[in-house]
Amino acid sequence: MKTLLITEIFPPMTGGSGRWFWEIYSRMPRDQFTIVAGDEEGAAEFDRTHDLDVIRLPLTMPDWGLLSWVGLRSYWNTFRAIRRIVHERQIDQIHCGRLLPCGFVALMIHKLDGIPFSCFVHGEDANAVSSGAADGVMCSRQLRWMTRQVMNSVQTIIANSRNSARIAREQWGLPAERVQLLHPGCDTKYFVPASRDADVRRALGWGDRPVLLTVGRLQKRKGHDMLIRALAQVREAIPEVLFAIVGSGEELEPLKQLVAAEGQQNHVLFHGKLADEQLRQAYQQADLFVLANRQIGTDIEGFGMVLLEAQSCGTPVLAGDSGGTAETMSLGETGEVVNCDSPDELAVRLIRLLLNRNELARRAANARPWVVEHFDWTALSQQAARLFGVPEVCPALDSVTPLDSSLHAITPLIHEPLAAECNR
Repeated sequence: MKTLLITEIFPPMTGGSGRWFWEIYSRMPRDQFTIVAGDEEGAAEFDRTHDLDVIRLPLTMPDWGLLSWVGLRSYWNTFRAIRRIVHERQIDQIHCGRLLPCGFVALMIHKLDGIPFSCFVHGEDANAVSSGAADGVMCSRQLRWMTRQVMNSVQTIIANSRNSARIAREQWGLPAERVQLLHPGCDTKYFVPASRDADVRRALGWGDRPVLLTVGRLQKRKGHDMLIRALAQVREAIPEVLFAIVGSGEELEPLKQLVAAEGQQNHVLFHGKLADEQLRQAYQQADLFVLANRQIGTDIEGFGMVLLEAQSCGTPVLAGDSGGTAETMSLGETGEVVNCDSPDELAVRLIRLLLNRNELARRAANARPWVVEHFDWTALSQQAARLFGVPEVCPALDSVTPLDSSLHAITPLIHEPLAAECNR
């Protein structure tokens, strides 16, 4: 049986889902899988470093809806190109990296040719229950309607977390047998612990200060603002605390303004994007990794691969109690979750953890074994193979060129629909 994966996000494009797809599909039999991926800058050079059957197309759509000429033309062009590949490669089934826009393209092919399709669901792309704000893919009535059409015809939903699986069942009415769980994983051979290193900490600009680290795209749901607001209370107990932020995104300038308004310029460090080795060093040297995520509108944190990477480096974690983040940790053993809708409870938890060095050390010791046991890519790829009906997986591909560093850059890159969609 021949399978086609359609995904915009795939190396060398950075993004947690792209890393997930690479680790899974690079271990699948070459003669049974074809990948249609986004035509990212550097893609041709990257594709010379592996032997996967990858076809590059311009999959980025500025508008995920059908009510504009731009959106309609994008879907039509993508549909024609992928349908041609389906026929040329004699594809039997399609896997879609997202419900929209990939899933809708697969739906069009399914309606015409009867090709069954499955969709990966990441949480934020399916959650239709809003917290009140007009943020998130499902704030658009048009996109909800399109998602409904996909959900009605999809053969299988592959959920990245139990929470995402619950959303598919409870909000969209899918029967349990059509929803499968497949967690993302972590490169436990790359993300490894290291001893505290004064030189490395100095190079990062941390010195000997207690460091709260966060890594990810600067989006509202990630909760950087709440952690910045919590710093005033945290500083009363831990005066030298430093909040280190790795990543870039649309919230950078508002966050910088908030830091100035809160008077926290000496306690917040914006790193931007870090190179591979620096990112790993940041994970290794941080005292506590924090992802203060909360729901904004329909936008949620579906899983949180950064939490796995931090734990794999032996760093305990604290995350918001929204979405699927609790599934990345052993609660009370390697990390915990907290309500991050306001800074007060977050500050209390941070103070308690940072002042209890013995508890931090205990959780740090538990962190890596937990990830190795539950989230190593080798075991997860075998689970995926069973789900895909593949009898045997291939060995992992070694990193052989500098371009492979993109595979470790996990800052999520999600192309949201135009803001105007939220008003439709």
